[in-house]
Order: sequence, then structure tokens, then C-alpha cells
Amino acid sequence: MLSNKRNLSERQFERLVGNLLRYGVFLATCVVFLGGVLYLVRHGYETPNYQIFHGEPPYFSSPEGVATAAFSGRRLGIIQLGLLLLIITPVARVAFSLLAFMRQRDSLYTMITIIVLLGLAIGLTGN
Repeated sequence: MLSNKRNLSERQFERLVGNLLRYGVFLATCVVFLGGVLYLVRHGYETPNYQIFHGEPPYFSSPEGVATAAFSGRRLGIIQLGLLLLIITPVARVAFSLLAFMRQRDSLYTMITIIVLLGLAIGLTGN
């Protein structure tokens, strides 16, 4: 009986993680698509000038800046927000896995997941 209950719990967890990834990617895709359409409506007929390199504005260097730009209606900010959501989706999956392993009291996988989460955090912050 305990084995059957554990298998059900593991199946529910796998289904939940699969849905987290599926809906996260879908949401990110929709946000990028919306930003792209809005950008093309406004700038679609402009001829790009590739002779001078223009980097991204400095407010795109932080998640707060991206969110502020997106929610103020800037089209590039909406695209950047979608890309940020795409990056956050697998990180959220690892964080959710950590909670699940802690709940199951599985110390080995909890430690491995903490190491992976720390590696992702260090990689994403650039420190």
C-alpha cells in the first residue's frame, strides 16, 4: 500500500513538473511573440543600420529593469521579459524539485539539487 501511494506521489510530481515546464515555455513564447508583433508594428518598415553597433540600454541588465520596461509598454522590454521568463522556467523546476525532495526527506537528492540551484544562481548573476 505504501509503495502504491509513493508511486502515485511520484507520478503526480512528474506531472506537475512537466506542466510547470510546458506552461512556463508557453507563457514565455506568448510574451515574446506579443512583444515581437508590437515591435514590428512600430518598427517593421525601418531600414536597420548595421554600420554602427548599438548595445542594449543599461536598464536591460537587471530583471527589475526588464520588468519596468515591459510594464511601461516598451516593446523591447516585453520581448526581454519573455526571454527572462524562458530562462526562469527551468530554474523554477529545479527549485520545485528541491522542495519535493525536502518533503520526501531524500537527503542525497536534496544536496545535489541545492548544488545545482547554487550553480544556476551563480551562473545567472554573473558572480
